[in-house]
Amino acid sequence: MREPARAQVRERLFDLGLWALLCVPVLLRSDPNDGGSWTEVAIGVTLLGGCVAVGRRWPPVPIAVVVAVSLASSLELFTASYSLALMAFGYLAGRREERTRAALWLFGAVAAAGLLLTTVTHTSLGQWFTLLLTLALAVVAPWLVGRYVRQYDRLVRSGWELADRMEREQAVVADRERLRERSRIAGDMHDSLGHDLALIAVRAGALEVDPGLGAAQQQAAGELRRAAADATARLRDIIGVLREDDAGAPTTPSGETVEELVARARASGLDVALGATPVPTLPGMSGLALHRVVQEGLTNAAKHAPGASVSVAVTQDAADVTVRVVTGPGAAEATLPSGGTGLVGLGERVRLAGGRLAHRVAGDGGFVLEAVLPRNAPAPLPAAPTSARELDRARREVRKGLARAIWIPLALLVALGLLMAGVAVWTQAQSYLEPDDYARLRIGQSLTEIAENTAEWPDRPLDGRPTRAPAEPRGMDECRYYRSTMLAAIPVYRLCFVDGHLADKAEVP
Repeated sequence: MREPARAQVRERLFDLGLWALLCVPVLLRSDPNDGGSWTEVAIGVTLLGGCVAVGRRWPPVPIAVVVAVSLASSLELFTASYSLALMAFGYLAGRREERTRAALWLFGAVAAAGLLLTTVTHTSLGQWFTLLLTLALAVVAPWLVGRYVRQYDRLVRSGWELADRMEREQAVVADRERLRERSRIAGDMHDSLGHDLALIAVRAGALEVDPGLGAAQQQAAGELRRAAADATARLRDIIGVLREDDAGAPTTPSGETVEELVARARASGLDVALGATPVPTLPGMSGLALHRVVQEGLTNAAKHAPGASVSVAVTQDAADVTVRVVTGPGAAEATLPSGGTGLVGLGERVRLAGGRLAHRVAGDGGFVLEAVLPRNAPAPLPAAPTSARELDRARREVRKGLARAIWIPLALLVALGLLMAGVAVWTQAQSYLEPDDYARLRIGQSLTEIAENTAEWPDRPLDGRPTRAPAEPRGMDECRYYRSTMLAAIPVYRLCFVDGHLADKAEVP
């Protein structure tokens, strides 16, 4: 059996087990022996089955259904038959739901519906407070636990995914480094061997026109020049395939100084002159770039201006070193092809060294190549590893998820607590009787007269006789209790009525 099919079977078995577990309280507490009926049992079992069936696709729906059934039985929301279902569906909603907005709106709607039902049925606000407490403990608290478990699983899963991605990236980085190293070698081959082949072609061209040689030797020299040209073309084609656009310069110096490079070119027949200023020794990439600028200038002169004079001049100051290679007008037709990438690669090499490269055609038809290089090349800034960026992104996402899963519901609970406190203060104010108004009350007054003659008659009395209050007088039709102080619960004023008239008044300690 494939893994998706196994996962589906596990989900179905879990749903069946959950349904059976949630039906147990309904069977035990809603049967005829506990004041219910088998019709209530059938309705409860059917509704729970439907809730389990749609719970994976719409997690908030089971909470709404069970809350509605519970409110139909008790305005306090707490019922022995469905309390376990409230906790289970609250946890599963937090565990399964990606966003928190729907659940928060649902919790607010339940609180508002409870207040509305309390007002419509003219019941005590204490039942609404009990509803809020049941909602917080039986639904919101399991929902928060589910959100925490979801975020923890997400963090663990992100960690494993990140580890797997880092392993794959490490293999890719190793392959890329091997390719880059090959590209660096290819670039070095293009610069060094191309220069050597150009000098060979120059020397062969000089031998081809040397009058001191016989026809056979001149023909052999011509063949050698053409072979060098063909080898340069093939080298250009091969290196063009291997070279990467973003390949960096090789980090190892060639071991040849600029003076030795110029001397070797001069010995090969190139008319080149080096300025009198000593060539400084630069560290790292700057020294290698200086050597490559001179090498590229001499190579271009041999390719594109055979027989032209070349001058190499190096000047320096406290911060920079300037190298200038000036090629005069060509004295003969160019014999070697141009790859078209030499100056582009040279510009990148100089840029990596922290310098700048310029080239232009001189007024007499020659060519000027100039580079300004720093004495101390800036160290390259290491790029942030991909794994570090991914880990930082995963941590930010988890922190946002935890904020949505924990702090927002906690803020909602705090708001509900403040609302409950405000309602409690308001309720106390509605049942508060001013001591002066109490003193003006007279036995025999009707309830209507009392309300008309009292400046601030309370809208409603307390809910029943306070705990441990003395027994009410005999023969009274009704006794009402009012607060004597705004904040304290005791003492209270007791007003008893017979046939709608005040028959007894007392301050109950």
